[in-house]
Amino acid sequence: MTATTVAVNTGPDGTLVIQLRGVLNAEHAADLRHTLIHAIRHTRPSCLILDLAGVREIDAISLGALAAACHLGDVQHVAVYLDHSPEPVARQLAAAGVAHHRLRDITR
Repeated sequence: MTATTVAVNTGPDGTLVIQLRGVLNAEHAADLRHTLIHAIRHTRPSCLILDLAGVREIDAISLGALAAACHLGDVQHVAVYLDHSPEPVARQLAAAGVAHHRLRDITR
């Protein structure tokens, strides 16, 4: 990914944290979707936190991938949360159908 970076860390309690930074657009959507599906279906943490503090911009395809990850998490019994979303990104996520309880620590 050129303008986007992804860092994956596991906390001491088994929580998987994926930090996304940069621009999430169609160029990176397939990689993002693959990372999220792998994390939920294969790693299967009890909790997956997507840290969006460093996301500068997000397109509709990437919004859909994040919203779909929330639904897949429900099916796979993985709690999915989106933390530290910049306010404009949080508004887009809510409009894409992401439940408000999943959007934590929105930054202004």
